[in-house]
Amino acid sequence: MGASAMDAEVKTPEEYIAALPEPRRGEVRVLHDLIRREAPQLEPHMESSGLVGYGTYHYRYDSGREGDWFVVGLAGRRAHISLYVSASDGDRYLAETYRDRLPKADIGRSCVRIKRLADVDLATVAELVRAAAAAHPG
Repeated sequence: MGASAMDAEVKTPEEYIAALPEPRRGEVRVLHDLIRREAPQLEPHMESSGLVGYGTYHYRYDSGREGDWFVVGLAGRRAHISLYVSASDGDRYLAETYRDRLPKADIGRSCVRIKRLADVDLATVAELVRAAAAAHPG
């Protein structure tokens, strides 16, 4: 089953996680449980892009464009797990500020890509999730 076929069929975060192959399923489950524990106010839901979103916030750009987006996102991809963190410290995306503390992760502006869960310190990931939730108080 290809990722796009799976994405079209799943309706809930639980179905999404259950449809992942092992060992990715177990790793994503650990992160899902960590996000639920560290930021229980961020309700999980499926995003149209085929990933699990946690919480929502409303954004409005100076251009007038506005919408709703997830605070934290989680996707189990073939090559890595993507943890999306839609929050900043005012100057930089929060994920970028954790680059030195998560050296084995590939960190972009708002995405932490993890090849294997054993490569990252889960206490540091938990701190990042708590910081993201605090940046977007519901």
